[in-house]
Amino acid sequence: MARALFVLNGSNLNMLGQREPELYGTATLADVRADCERLAGELGFDLFFAQSNAEHELVEWVQEAFRRNAAVVINPAGFSFGSVPLLDALHILSAPIVEVHITNIHARDAAHRHSLISTVARVVIAGAGVFGYELAIRAADRLMLDHPE
Repeated sequence: MARALFVLNGSNLNMLGQREPELYGTATLADVRADCERLAGELGFDLFFAQSNAEHELVEWVQEAFRRNAAVVINPAGFSFGSVPLLDALHILSAPIVEVHITNIHARDAAHRHSLISTVARVVIAGAGVFGYELAIRAADRLMLDHPE
């Protein structure tokens, strides 16, 4: 049975490639998905890739990841900075959580500098652009290989 990997994307990431390209670049979420699908396949993951602007959908997907003992790569985007329900949902996971941000949130304005989600993530990748997703998937792979459940 293939290992499960959920790549979850929060608010406004559906606008990648159009929204503030000086910060986020010109790659679209479809480009990110294609890269994630390729790498997940190479590493033997069964991939679930999704994006939502609705917090409750992310919570439901995290609960499904729990049921499947899936590793989670998450770019919570705006939910990083105030979503206690998403944080609480992530607390139930025993499989690795890797948080990814396209920009270096630590170099941003005060409102975008401290992610609540980082408190439950095993690894945080920030500032590598969309390449951060590849780094995050590779980190999840390594964590699952080093500590299989």
